[in-house]
Amino acid sequence: MAILPAQATKHLEELSLEELMQIRVVGVSKYEQSQQQVAAAVSVITRNDIKTYGWRTLGEALASLPGVHTTYDRQYTYFGTRGFGLPGDFNTRVLISINGNRINDATYDQGPIGREFPLDLDLIERIEFIPGPGSAVYGQNAMLGVVNIVTRKGNDVNGIELSGSYNTLQSTFQDRVTMGKTFDNGLDALVSFTGIQSKGQDLFFDFGDTGISGTARGQDGEDVKQFYAQLRRGPLSFDFIYGNRRKEVPTAAYLSDPLVPGQFERDLHLRTQIQYNDYFLNDTLNVLGRVFLGQFRYHSPATYEGAETLATGPSDWHGAEIRFVSTTVARHKLMLGVEYQNNTRIQQTTQVFVAPQDNVDIESAVLRTGVYLQDEWQITETLTATAGLRYDYNGWIGSRLSPRGALIWQATPKATLKALYGRAHRAPNSYERDFADGISQIANPHLNSETIDTVELIADYRITESMNLRTALYRWNMRNLIVFRDNPEQEKLPFFQQSDVDVIARGVEFSADKTWSWGGRLRASFALQDDKFAQSRLVNSPQYLSKLNFTTPLPFAGLRLGYELQYNSKRKTLDDTHVGGYVLSNLNLMTDVRAIKGLQASLALYNLFDEHYLHPASDNNWQNSIVQDGRSVRFRLDYRF
Repeated sequence: MAILPAQATKHLEELSLEELMQIRVVGVSKYEQSQQQVAAAVSVITRNDIKTYGWRTLGEALASLPGVHTTYDRQYTYFGTRGFGLPGDFNTRVLISINGNRINDATYDQGPIGREFPLDLDLIERIEFIPGPGSAVYGQNAMLGVVNIVTRKGNDVNGIELSGSYNTLQSTFQDRVTMGKTFDNGLDALVSFTGIQSKGQDLFFDFGDTGISGTARGQDGEDVKQFYAQLRRGPLSFDFIYGNRRKEVPTAAYLSDPLVPGQFERDLHLRTQIQYNDYFLNDTLNVLGRVFLGQFRYHSPATYEGAETLATGPSDWHGAEIRFVSTTVARHKLMLGVEYQNNTRIQQTTQVFVAPQDNVDIESAVLRTGVYLQDEWQITETLTATAGLRYDYNGWIGSRLSPRGALIWQATPKATLKALYGRAHRAPNSYERDFADGISQIANPHLNSETIDTVELIADYRITESMNLRTALYRWNMRNLIVFRDNPEQEKLPFFQQSDVDVIARGVEFSADKTWSWGGRLRASFALQDDKFAQSRLVNSPQYLSKLNFTTPLPFAGLRLGYELQYNSKRKTLDDTHVGGYVLSNLNLMTDVRAIKGLQASLALYNLFDEHYLHPASDNNWQNSIVQDGRSVRFRLDYRF
């Protein structure tokens, strides 16, 4: 899929803002569109951005965008957008996809963005973030946004890449081998292996009601293995993604015994798809068909009152999708799609080795189907309307409709105005609906879906060819929020249930993007967010977010600098206290080593000024808040031949 047909061979760091804005996106409507005409305040992160700022995870890259905040509890990284990011919610309300293939698993509906994300960032060509409801096209999970990843191709590598890095704070080694080529017969192939080994830190924790506190030594390590393969020839493509991550848990999560070594979580992701994408009828009809398969494995040994346990959560699924996009009707781009996903196996088990009678083994399965329609109507040369509707059937909750509409007005050659409306839903996952262990919670098979309605106004103004301003105003209302609460019948255990109080959010985002002919670029944003639940601010919802990213070539040694500055205001915790606001700075320097052709070196400093800060914890933790990483230094070498 071409990004910039007219500049296909030009390096992204050399592109002007005008050219960067011509990068076409596919994540909004499942077909290519210009950023100016999409029905969303879409943001694009390029491969060059990832290199320039030294981002190590998908979460770090996304955190640079307007209105996005992340939370880390030393297990997983959680995604928050426009003020909503409940601690410990596994990112169930955001859809993550790679080349159009859903990454959210079938057990917990988790959208991974930390090192649990199964793809090396160096294999990403671009990241598209589409804030707001996306269920009219994608169905399940796309309530607060869609993150669509487009990978590199073999021709982008055109040889062999070797990469190695070392990070000081956690003694983290990372290495990668990537091979890619386009053969004479037209076959484009890419294969890549990545390994990460981290000792982690020795961290001090207070374990709340236990009265225990102390340093968790050697209990923060991490081990990651990733493999990616891609084949393309003509209209056919094949993707295979494998990620296996083992993370030690120093916090004694899920209220396990404190300071006991050997407690960890392992997440294994496998995704594969075969896709056909071609044009017919003099290029007026685009047909896409794909079949996909996914597997997820979760494995977590823990100790409770000295008794060893093992929790697992495997799931298997497969599905297919066919989609037609037609431009045969003048001024209309019509889309029709059908999709199904059969979650054939969803299992949750707990083994208590000293008391087998307390073992838990829960199995379920569910079929999800969807039909979606969309019409993009060019009313005049300057006015476009988009109307879409998706019908979903889920074996657990029945039928749901997700509409969306947009009006896009090119008011002047420099100004674009967009008015958007969308509705999205999320069905409960198996953990929320089915899990019951007789100790911590009971099941609730009567859970229904969450629903969100969003209205948004967007104004884009191109001051010059090298500077763009954007303002986005939004308001959304989320109903039937699934929350974990005490049982009204006091003698029974708590369970997941539907809230009868809506979450209401409103906010505004300002952003600016400026490039210079000498190779500099500045991106800046400010977000004001007001998210209320039961007349009080939502937990883990910062009211203010400010971001700045600046890159420039330096006049010596061929260096390029990437500097990042972020401000997060205070956040409410579960016990109605707050963790303080903080300012983070990251700095990355990289250069091509002229003495050795194909060698690139970089030096990154994360949390440059060693800011001490905390993130709110979930109710699965002994702690009310979790300490974050201090200053660290990473040295990296990349060699291409």
